[in-house]
Amino acid sequence: MPVTLPIFLIMALSSVVVGVYLERKVSAFIQDRMGPMEVGKWGLLQLIADLLKLLQKEDIVPATADRKLFLLAPLVIFTAIFAGYAVLPLSPDLQGSTTSVGIFYLMTIISVDVIGILMAGWGSNNKFALFGAVRSVAQIISYEIPLGLVILCVVMTAQTLDLQTISYQQGVYSDEITYLFGLKSMGVDITRVGGFLSWNIVRSPFLIIAYIVFFITTLAECNRAPFDIPEGESELVGGFHTEYSGMRWALLFLSEYAMMLLVSLLGAILFLGSWNTPLPNIGSLRLADWTSGAPGTIWGNVTGAFWLIFKAGFAILIQMWVRWTFPRLRVDQLMFLCWKVLTPVALILFLFCGIWRLLMV
Repeated sequence: MPVTLPIFLIMALSSVVVGVYLERKVSAFIQDRMGPMEVGKWGLLQLIADLLKLLQKEDIVPATADRKLFLLAPLVIFTAIFAGYAVLPLSPDLQGSTTSVGIFYLMTIISVDVIGILMAGWGSNNKFALFGAVRSVAQIISYEIPLGLVILCVVMTAQTLDLQTISYQQGVYSDEITYLFGLKSMGVDITRVGGFLSWNIVRSPFLIIAYIVFFITTLAECNRAPFDIPEGESELVGGFHTEYSGMRWALLFLSEYAMMLLVSLLGAILFLGSWNTPLPNIGSLRLADWTSGAPGTIWGNVTGAFWLIFKAGFAILIQMWVRWTFPRLRVDQLMFLCWKVLTPVALILFLFCGIWRLLMV
């Protein structure tokens, strides 16, 4: 069943509404504050009040800015990120494009936001905005190297670029035989056991480390702390979006939260069983069957979407926790971590996953 654009937009916008409120509450909890409390019960209407305020603000274009680049940049960033949702499987039957090269498309399309960020910095004709854009481009391009390598680890294990096929492989409805820890030599068939035992991080132990690398690199891709040097308020006022106001400013932050959800969904699909339940079948206690639902049924689509969004939501909470816990990295520390730590680790994981795949056959 194809997923229409309105469904994706509603899901992404809802995630932004929930994400902004949670960000404020989580940061307040970590810092021993109350967070939004005045507008609505528990501050639930604060975001609506902020949106109304942004709608009333003037859309200012600096006099010396490159007007075309300045106005087009938020649209390029927004389009690049939201286009990535088109290939994500939300449940056994709920998916947008059924392309067989979904991962390749996803990695390609979200890289386009780098162009939009550079357009925003250059078009603003502001040195702080340009510095923020250059920092962001250097950071995103650098961290895409280890990110791509750990994604290839999953592709090598699954032998496919189709995200829906990868999802099916990690549950009780897999068409292939799933062996415990992915080792055919052990002869323990867990295809109908399912649950977390079928997840990729269990099928190949190296993918646990790969997921950690994936999570760190996605923080950098989203410009989230401690990788938020492109938006370092203490140094660059606001980074590449310094000159933006009103709804164009809101559109940039909408894209940031949409990117958080996108990479969290991708991480859940590749490593954490996608829309499959974490509960395994234990003898006559058919937990996986009861909490998964068969493909082609309403129950299967509802539970599938629930588990996927639940896993992605947990990853977003960890992203928020990291942001309000760790200090910002310096530029040299950021590049050291990428090129001298994460990239070598990702290369070693790529080699070991290839060897592990040979053992699985």
